[in-house]
Amino acid sequence: MNERLTIPHLALRAAERWPDAEAVVDGAARVTFAGLAERMETAAAAFIAAGLKPGDRVGLWAPNGLDWIVACLSLQAAGGILTPLNTRFKGAEARYILERSRANMAIVAEDFLGMRYGDMVAKLGLPAVERIISFGDQWQAFFADATDADRAEAQARIKALTADDVSDIMFTSGTTGDPKGAVATHGQTAQTGLAPGDRFLILWPFFHCSGYKGAWVPCLAAGATIVPMATLDIPRLLETVERERITFLPGPPTLFQTLLAMPDRAPGLLSSVRVAVTGASSVAPSMIEAMRADLGIPVVLTGYGLTETCGTVTMTSPDDPPEIVTTSCGRAIEGIELACVDEAGRLVPTGERGEVVVRGMNVMQGYLDDPAATAQAIDAEGWLHTGDVGVLDDAGYLRIADRKKDVFIVGGFNCYPAEIEKMLLAHPAILQVAVTGVPDERMGEVGKAYVVRKQGAELDAGELIAWSREHMANYKVPRQVAFVAELPTNATGKVQKFKLAHA
Repeated sequence: MNERLTIPHLALRAAERWPDAEAVVDGAARVTFAGLAERMETAAAAFIAAGLKPGDRVGLWAPNGLDWIVACLSLQAAGGILTPLNTRFKGAEARYILERSRANMAIVAEDFLGMRYGDMVAKLGLPAVERIISFGDQWQAFFADATDADRAEAQARIKALTADDVSDIMFTSGTTGDPKGAVATHGQTAQTGLAPGDRFLILWPFFHCSGYKGAWVPCLAAGATIVPMATLDIPRLLETVERERITFLPGPPTLFQTLLAMPDRAPGLLSSVRVAVTGASSVAPSMIEAMRADLGIPVVLTGYGLTETCGTVTMTSPDDPPEIVTTSCGRAIEGIELACVDEAGRLVPTGERGEVVVRGMNVMQGYLDDPAATAQAIDAEGWLHTGDVGVLDDAGYLRIADRKKDVFIVGGFNCYPAEIEKMLLAHPAILQVAVTGVPDERMGEVGKAYVVRKQGAELDAGELIAWSREHMANYKVPRQVAFVAELPTNATGKVQKFKLAHA
């Protein structure tokens, strides 16, 4: 954003500029910008009544929805720091995030996909988490606890909030295993091409930078309407697009492939959509052309980003041809410097491969309580070393040549083998394990585990996959398992994953 405003201040400014325009449409709930600001201030007062102090961390574990937005805005308005949790996490994964962030409070959905997050957090027995509040009746009762004094304090805290205050800690796994918390400030959220009157159907999860900083926060800045969806349901999506006259529609390639393959698709079904955003895996130029010609979507965009950059680094332009959209990630957004360097940190010539480095207003402050990892990621000149290998052309378009070492993408979610391997080693029958990504027609890639059993242990593929579904998020679960006598290693004992296919 050109103006360095805090996220709560964006909500207040939107209430002043477009008070009667719809801010959020979530099922039957329709809330104006003025109404959203009022809810934010009321809930901020409730957080203060509950004992939240500036700088306290609050875990937010829930699917996309109005309550998520209100909870985020209000805890930040009260001076708190957001720590979102992936809705697919299981107990052990949630424990790590809540403990690592030292969360004082957890705000959770009552029930989602058969999981009761409040019960799961309670069973963890975390002494630092002093209060667990579930959306629904508890959330409404929470609102009612605020007094006039709390409201006055909330207004004072909002007034005191600055763009340089920490807004959130977004955890991202690294190839070394344990997730790291990327610390960001309020003033680091990038702008998008939204405009007043746009209506953004947000499939991207709010716990991820794409759904949070790349979608609903920019809607506040632009006066666009937020239409959240918690899960992908094609019939419901199409009904929502038609009813709400959606203009922005993001989604993975599989969404648009499904729409293009529908034999009974009514003509003009997506006539209101002016921009689609796709990515997370490779797409063919023919699909982009079909999205424009058959689905009638005039602008198709793709981009590149990571949690350490608050979500976005590059984006294609509306007038880019299909081959640019499918072979590049676009050019650096405003306020961002982009380069490719060799192992010594020297710029490589245009057209040659190098590590992608980024510098600018949206690079994180650092990793939470980890100065060594921060120093390794951000050099003395402020360049963030992404670990991705890319190529820049003469026009400044970036093409990613290789993803971070070993990382694979399942249904749009980054999967980090070292993290999955660590969880699999908790199985009593496993001695060693290595995980890689393998091609899959439906998902693009899925995980494959190469397992060395402990001597005398019995374990088959079906048992291990079932066990994994109980202990980790579904996208991390290996879909294939190969049992091997040993893992191929080099002289230092490091697994040589490029040899696993022949193990």
